[in-house]
Amino acid sequence: MVYATSDGVGARKLRVGMIGGGRDAFIGAVHRLALRLDDRIELVAGALSSDPERAKLSATDLGIDPDRAYSSYQEMADAESSRADGIEAVIIVTPNHLHAPVARAFLKAGIDVICDKPLSATLAEAEELADLADRSGLVFAVTLNNTGYAMVREARAMVASGALGKIRIVRAEYIQDWLTLPIDADGHKQAEWRTDPARAGRSACLADIGVHAYSLAQFVTGMVPERIAADLTTFVPGRRLDDNAHVLMRYAGGARGVLIASQVSPGNLNRLSLKIYGEKAGLEWFAHEPEVLHFTPFGEPTRTLVRGGPGVGAAAAAVSRMPAEHPEGYVEGFANLYRDAAALIAARRAGQTPDAALVASVPNVHDGLKGMRFIEAAVDSHKADGTWITLAA
Repeated sequence: MVYATSDGVGARKLRVGMIGGGRDAFIGAVHRLALRLDDRIELVAGALSSDPERAKLSATDLGIDPDRAYSSYQEMADAESSRADGIEAVIIVTPNHLHAPVARAFLKAGIDVICDKPLSATLAEAEELADLADRSGLVFAVTLNNTGYAMVREARAMVASGALGKIRIVRAEYIQDWLTLPIDADGHKQAEWRTDPARAGRSACLADIGVHAYSLAQFVTGMVPERIAADLTTFVPGRRLDDNAHVLMRYAGGARGVLIASQVSPGNLNRLSLKIYGEKAGLEWFAHEPEVLHFTPFGEPTRTLVRGGPGVGAAAAAVSRMPAEHPEGYVEGFANLYRDAAALIAARRAGQTPDAALVASVPNVHDGLKGMRFIEAAVDSHKADGTWITLAA
């Protein structure tokens, strides 16, 4: 793939800055690995921690010029938007409650945004961001990273081709066990903020992992539920937000779905899966074996499709780096999103119209908004004892 930039075709790397993701942060390091993988993006600035000293030390760790190591996102937005060599996009990897204010500041500064999920802590913030992003004309990508796997792209293409026939059943699951004990109450950094309503929002389990399963199902099927009914549970005494969720989904045209998210299921370190069944065939994908799709036409043996192998089409090939059975996985999926987002940003800055397939491959602010509407409706349904809630269009 050729990347156009404002300086010409493939002339230079995209300059980016990062908010959050400093020392001891998990997801920031993953984002940095991903953005480096294709050598198209350069991290040149950051406000990497809310603690000024930690922010400075974190910038030093990453080789960021001390003059571009900022103590706050507001300072960074002001300074970078005024530089001739300022950042062209910001990456947001903070706790949920900061996503909206940080994104808002950089959109207003004219800087494209790449934001971790969920889009925000509240639905009102998400709707405001979608409106602001639309009016700005800037790129706003949301790193729903599981949409970047090669065989997820292949699954999407197969569904769109009609290989499964009319979709009847959608089953999305994301199961973990890391919150089985009250580690949040013991001060575990990652657990503590994810279960804090002030920083996580109205849900913990759905905002952290459920939204991944929901967005994965939406990405592959192209369908959004019309109505949902949810049962959320907090199994660990004293925990302030849910740690388990069961959600029923009804789609236009009669399809039915179920989403299960759990962070208190012993024996499951990180099990994400998607199963789709249609009139003609079934399709199954598991994140712990991301190179494989299981495709079963009704009445026939299951076909195991392997990335790079026979029967696998252009959708997977377009985002593959290695030959078959040279394993690709989690970081590569993230990197595919970064590569595509960088191409979108470069095209916008060059005044070019990007290919429609490229646009469709990158979850955007409206996909993030759909995820927030799902979380909000699920919490409302649970509070109404599992009442069916209509999702806003």
